[in-house]
Amino acid sequence: MAVTGWTAEGRGPRSALHTRIAAESIPGAAVATVVDGVVTVVTAGVTGRAGGQPVGPDTVFDAASLSKPVAACLALQLVDAGLLALDRPLADYRQGDIPPALLASGVTARHLLTHTAGLPNLRGEQPLRLWFEPGSRFSYASTGFAWLQLVVEAVAGEPLEALAQQRLFGPLGMARTSFEWQPGFEADHAVPHDGHEPLPKHRPAHAQAAWSLQTTAPDYARFLAAVLDRRLLAPATARRWLTPAVRLPRGQAVQLDGPPLPVDPALAWGLGWGIEVANGTFFQWGKVDGVRALALGHAASRSAVVLLAHSNRGLRLMDTAADPVLPGPHPAFAWLRACVTE
Repeated sequence: MAVTGWTAEGRGPRSALHTRIAAESIPGAAVATVVDGVVTVVTAGVTGRAGGQPVGPDTVFDAASLSKPVAACLALQLVDAGLLALDRPLADYRQGDIPPALLASGVTARHLLTHTAGLPNLRGEQPLRLWFEPGSRFSYASTGFAWLQLVVEAVAGEPLEALAQQRLFGPLGMARTSFEWQPGFEADHAVPHDGHEPLPKHRPAHAQAAWSLQTTAPDYARFLAAVLDRRLLAPATARRWLTPAVRLPRGQAVQLDGPPLPVDPALAWGLGWGIEVANGTFFQWGKVDGVRALALGHAASRSAVVLLAHSNRGLRLMDTAADPVLPGPHPAFAWLRACVTE
C-alpha cells in the first residue's frame, strides 16, 4: 500500500498538528490516516530538541503499547491455524520461565488478550502473582503480554520478531518496523522527551510483545488498513477481535484490589483492542517514558489514525489527530485523560 501524500514542516501547508505541538511544547509528532485504504501522513517538528532533523514519514518512533495489537494479531493467527486455543490453560503450551503460581491458575490466552488475568501491569520487584480470579474483571496488564509472547514463541517455534516479520511486517510492506532496534533506524529516529528535556532513546535488543515496537506512522497505518479490511485473520476471528468482551472500569485502567469499580458502559475490551461500544471504534494507546502513541480505527467506515509523539505530553494531540477522519466525541479520550499520566 503506497503512501499517497504527506505534509511536513517547511514542505507543505501549515497544519493543525504544527500549531498544537507548538502550543503544548511537544518537539515533534507524526500522524497517519487511513481512509478507504489510502494512507496520508502529516508530520511536524523535529526529532530532537538538540541537533534534531525535521520529522518525516520515515522517522522511527517508539510505539510503546501499540505493540500489543500486533502481538495479539500474531496470537490470533495461531488460533486460526489450530495451534493455539483461546480457552486452553497456557500451562499446556509452555511451563519454562513461567512462575509456578501462574501455571496452576488456569489462565488462558483469552484472559491475557482481554486483560482479565488478574496480573499487575508492571512486574516491579515483587514476585509475580494473581490479584483476582481470572476472567472476573478488567485490569490492564503488560505482564500478560510477556507471558503471551512466551506461549506464542513456543507454539510457533519462532522468536516473536521473526514471526512478525514473516506474517505481518514483510507482507504489509512495513519496511521500517521491528520489535528490535535495527541499525538502519539510527539515521532517522525520534528521541523521547519530558518537556524540553531529552531522555535516553529506547533501543530494545530483544523483542518485547508489550512495548518494544519501533515503527513509523505510515508503517503502522498499513497495519491498521489491514485490520480494517479484515485481511489478517479468518472472518470469525476478525469479528471477535473487535467485539466487546469485558467492560472497562470507569476512569481507571489498572485496579488489582478492592471492590470492583463501576464499569464504564461506553467502553470495553476485546481480544487485543479497546472498543467504544456505541460506535465500534477500536483503540490502543502507548506510553513509555518520553513517548506517547495512539491508534484508533472504525471498521464500518474503513477509517483509522495513528499518532506517534516523542513527548510525555503526546496524548494532548488525540483530538487533533483523530478529527480529520474520526471526529468525536470519543469516550476513550476522556478515559485516557483520566488514567494515563503525563
